[in-house]
Amino acid sequence: MTDDIRTALNGGWRKVEDINFSLATGKIDETGWYAAMEALCIPKYLAANNPRAQSGHSGDQDEWERARSLLLDGINRDGTLLDIGCANGHLMETCQLWARERGLRIEPFGLDISRDIVGLAVRRLPHWKDRFWVANALEWEPPRRFDFVHLQNIDYVPEGRRRDLVLHLLTRVCAPNGRLIVGPFNELKSGPALENTFRNWGFEVAGQGQPAHRHPEVEYRAFWVDAQ
Repeated sequence: MTDDIRTALNGGWRKVEDINFSLATGKIDETGWYAAMEALCIPKYLAANNPRAQSGHSGDQDEWERARSLLLDGINRDGTLLDIGCANGHLMETCQLWARERGLRIEPFGLDISRDIVGLAVRRLPHWKDRFWVANALEWEPPRRFDFVHLQNIDYVPEGRRRDLVLHLLTRVCAPNGRLIVGPFNELKSGPALENTFRNWGFEVAGQGQPAHRHPEVEYRAFWVDAQ
């Protein structure tokens, strides 16, 4: 895979690979992995001067909607939505607006591992201050269950814990008959690798969407898994 494709998939791939290598070789433990990943992202988010960049997106509002609104394809009714890795809460507020345009009523909530970024979210959205929690999603026991749980990608936890994260979200965080929505994320057009990973883990993919990406060999993807 060429470096330009790697960058289109994940602009910070080199530093992420270094962190993953440090964990794999024992230079850091899982606690150190989380700290390193937080140090890679959160200072940039906090220093950003617009709500999209504070959520990790470099484009304008139109690009934000094109890149993120695909998750609405997985929302098929009114309900609550928990955004895992909510950052400053911008996706929560725009998702509620996009849902309203589709005739759906969504009540959003947010979870993030960073206390600093949740503090920013509360300052931006004080009317939702009771809708944010600080915790590691892998271990979090929620005060309530949610109709929809949104996970941008599974790389919020180390590779060896990713199936555990998905299982925890489906069984402990999603409401009965709820739905876990994964994405939108960038992936090669050559095949739905992450969907296939979920299937290999024993999860049934209930639906997906994939709009065009500006890179000819990459596309946005999202898919969803229904809780029992």
